[in-house]
Amino acid sequence: MLQTLAFYVFSALLVGSGVMVISARNPVHSVLYLIFAFFQAAGLCVLMGAEFLAMILVIVYVGAVAVLFLFVVMMLDINFAELRRGFLQYLPIGGLVGLILLAELAVVLGSWVVAPAANTALGAPTPAVAAVTNTKALGQLMYTHYVYLFQAAGIVLLIAMIGAIVLTLRQREGVRKQNVSVQLARRREDVVVVRKVPTGGGV
Repeated sequence: MLQTLAFYVFSALLVGSGVMVISARNPVHSVLYLIFAFFQAAGLCVLMGAEFLAMILVIVYVGAVAVLFLFVVMMLDINFAELRRGFLQYLPIGGLVGLILLAELAVVLGSWVVAPAANTALGAPTPAVAAVTNTKALGQLMYTHYVYLFQAAGIVLLIAMIGAIVLTLRQREGVRKQNVSVQLARRREDVVVVRKVPTGGGV
C-alpha cells in the first residue's frame, strides 16, 4: 500500500513538473521545474528497484546538466521578447514537426496492430536478482541489444554540444579577439625600435 501511494505521488508530481517546464514563462523557473522532475523520476526508479538509474539521474542530470542549463540561462543575455516576435514565422515548421511526432506516438501506441509481435520482442529475459546485479544487467542490456541506439544518443549529444558552441560564438562589436596568424606574421622591425641615446640625454 505504501509503495502504491508513493508511486502515485511521484507520478503526479512528475507529470505536474513536466507541464510546468513547458508552460513557465521564466526560463529559470522552467529549469528549476526540470530539476524537480528529475528528482521525481529518480524516486520512481527507486520504487522499481533500479537504484543505479536513480543515482545517475540525481548525479548526472541534476548535478551537472540541469545546473549547467540554469547557469547558461542566467548568464546569457537573451532577449526573449525578440525571440517571441518570430513565432509565427516558424509556426508551419513547428506544426509539421508536431504532426510527425503525433504520427510516431500513434504508431507506438498502436504497435499491437502494426506489429503484433512487438510486445514479445520488447520483453527481454530477466536474469536472477541474486546472480546479476542491477548495474551489470543494465550494462549488458545497453551494450549488447541497444549498443547502436547508445552510440546514436552519443552522436546526438555531440551535435548538440557543437551547436551550443556555434551559437555562443557570435560576432560582437567592440570586442577584441586574438588573431594568432597576425601575431605570428609580425616582424621584429615592426614592433621593436632601437634608438641610440647619448650620455646624459635620457630621461
